[in-house]
Amino acid sequence: MRVRPKSGGGASRTWLLRFKFRGEETRILLGHFPATTLDEARGEARRLRELADQGIDPRRARPRRRERNSPLALSAAPAGARHTIEHLASEYLERHVKPTRKRPEYVEAILDRDVLPTWRGRDARTIEPAEVLELLDGIVERGSRVMANRTAAVLGQMFKFGIHRRIVPTTPVQLLYRPGGEEKARARTLTDEELSEFFADPLGCTRFPRLAYVVKVLLFTGQRRGELALARWRDVDLDAGTWSIPDENAKAGRGHVCPLSTSAIAELQILKRIAGRSPWVLPADSGDGPLDAKQLTRSLARCQARFKERGIDAFTLHDLRRTCRTGLARLKVVPHIAERVLNHAQEKIAGTYDTHAYLEEKRDALERWASHLRGLQK
Repeated sequence: MRVRPKSGGGASRTWLLRFKFRGEETRILLGHFPATTLDEARGEARRLRELADQGIDPRRARPRRRERNSPLALSAAPAGARHTIEHLASEYLERHVKPTRKRPEYVEAILDRDVLPTWRGRDARTIEPAEVLELLDGIVERGSRVMANRTAAVLGQMFKFGIHRRIVPTTPVQLLYRPGGEEKARARTLTDEELSEFFADPLGCTRFPRLAYVVKVLLFTGQRRGELALARWRDVDLDAGTWSIPDENAKAGRGHVCPLSTSAIAELQILKRIAGRSPWVLPADSGDGPLDAKQLTRSLARCQARFKERGIDAFTLHDLRRTCRTGLARLKVVPHIAERVLNHAQEKIAGTYDTHAYLEEKRDALERWASHLRGLQK
C-alpha cells in the first residue's frame, strides 16, 4: 500500500502490485482504499500473476481510461504485440474485411469509433463477456440501438477470425439477443398525393437544384443512391436508353443493366448539362471525383421542412426505391420482373440457372411506372 498526504489534509491509500514480466520490473495500480478492500486487492493481484504465468502481460489485461481527443490508429500496436486488440483489428481488416467487403471503411469506422478507444492497448485474450456488454450498453444508452447491433456483429466476426488465426483462444462475444433490440424494417413509401405535390414544384421542394433531378432519377429507375453517385457517363447510353451498373458499384458486387424510361432519360440529360465535362454523372463540388452519396442524404435531410410545407412527410432516398417497387406491384408487374428491376438477389436455383437479363421486360415495367408518375403531375 502506498500512502500519500493530501493537500487538504488526510492521506490517499493506494494498492499496488509490483512484479517482473519478461525481465522488466513494473507495478500496476489495483485500486484505492477503502473503495478496494485488502481481499479484493489480493484477489486481483493473484489474477494478474496467473496471467503473467500464462505469458500474458498483466498491463494489457485491464481496462484503461479512455483518453479524450486521442484517436487510435490501427498501426498503434507495438511491434510483436500479436495478441493486442489493435493487432487483432488490423489483421481482421486486412485479411478478412477488405478482401470480402465492398465497403470495408464501414467496419473500420465502427472499430475506430467505439472498440479501439475503449480497449486501447488491451490483450484481446483478456477481454471478458461483461466488458463486451458494457461497451454495447454504452452505445445503446447514447441512442444508437441499430449501431449497437452492427457493432455486436462486427465484434462477433472479429473474434471468430481471431480464433481462426490463433490470436485469441475463445470469444468474449456471448450474446443471447441483439443488444439494440429487434430492428423494424422501414416501410415508408410516398403516396400518390405526396408524389403529385413533389412533381408540382420539385425545385421548390429541394432548394438544391441538382437534388431535384437526383430524386426524380431515383424514382424513375428504382436504383440505389450509391449507384447513382458512382455512375460515370460512359456507363449511361442515353441513345439506347440504358444505364449499366458495374459490379464494383452494385450491392454484393452483382451489376446489371437498368433500362431508362423516356422520363429518366430527360432527367439525366439535365444532369449531363450540369456535370459539364466531368466523367461523373454527379461530380463532387470540388470537381475531383464523384459526389459522396452521404452528401445526397444530408442535402435531402436539410430539405425536409420544405417537403413538410407541401404535405410530404419525412423520407429517405432509399424510400424512393421502395416507392418504385410498391408502384410496380400496384401496376401488376410480375414479382420476378419487379425484383430484377431493383437488382434484388434471386432464389438460389433461379439465380444459378436463369441468367436471362430480362432487359425488355424491365424496360416495359419502368415505362409503365414512369407513365403512372407523369399522370400524377399537375
